[in-house]
This record gives sequence, structure tokens and C-alpha cells, in this order.
Amino acid sequence: MKDTVPECFYRISAKALVLNETRDKFLIVQEDDGKWELPGGGLDWGMTPQEDIPREVMEEMGIVVTSVATHPSYFLTFGHSRTDTWMANVLYETTIESLDFVRSRECTAVQFVDVGDVEGLVLHSNLQKLMSMFNPALHVKDLS
Repeated sequence: MKDTVPECFYRISAKALVLNETRDKFLIVQEDDGKWELPGGGLDWGMTPQEDIPREVMEEMGIVVTSVATHPSYFLTFGHSRTDTWMANVLYETTIESLDFVRSRECTAVQFVDVGDVEGLVLHSNLQKLMSMFNPALHVKDLS
């Protein structure tokens, strides 16, 4: 991949930020290599995140997305260890129909986590970055 993406460009991925009921943890998926990742993937040419995230989540997890936020919650840049390229992830708060996923190469397990839950897990570099940025206070819903 490094040869196809010039050094001055980032590979962009649209990722689903699926929050738990109390909105203080987010969903991660374990891939078949044992590493944990966010649901979602590379933003296809000409698609919006609102079009691409549901497609990616269905492909990876077999789960129906019911909504994708209009505006992103987080923007991450990081060096990808596997491809030796710089990547950017744009995370959109996403709701899903259920947690009943279909096992695939990109999803062998799921769990909700916060910074206190990931010790001992092997995280992709984007998740390591998100752990330092995630702030549940940004996701509190106004109940009034």
C-alpha cells in the first residue's frame, strides 16, 4: 500500500463509534489476527461516511446500521504498523440494530470498552490513539 499512497496523503477510513447505553464506552471488534479494531473501513471513492459506514459494518459484522451522525466525533491520524503508511480515521457516532454479529475475518468478537478495559488487549494503533482522546462527557445526551 505504501507504494500506492504518496507520502503527502493519508488513507482515510470512516469508522463507527458505537456507544453503549450509558454512552461511556464504545464498541470494538476483534479481527482474526487477535487484534482489536473499530468497525468500519476505507472510505470508498465518491461515497459519504453515511453511505460507507453501513456498508462496511454489514460486510464486516453482518449488522444493520440504523443511523450515522451527520458530523464526526473524532479525527485521528496515526502510523499504521502493518502497512507502514500514515492513516486518518474519521469517527461518526453510529447506532446499530443489534449486537448479533456474524463471525468473519474482520469480526470474531465484540466488546464495549473504555481506557480501563483494554489492558492486555492487542490494539491496532488507531485504537491506542482513540484511548488517549475518548471523552465520555462529549457524548452525554441532554435528557431535558
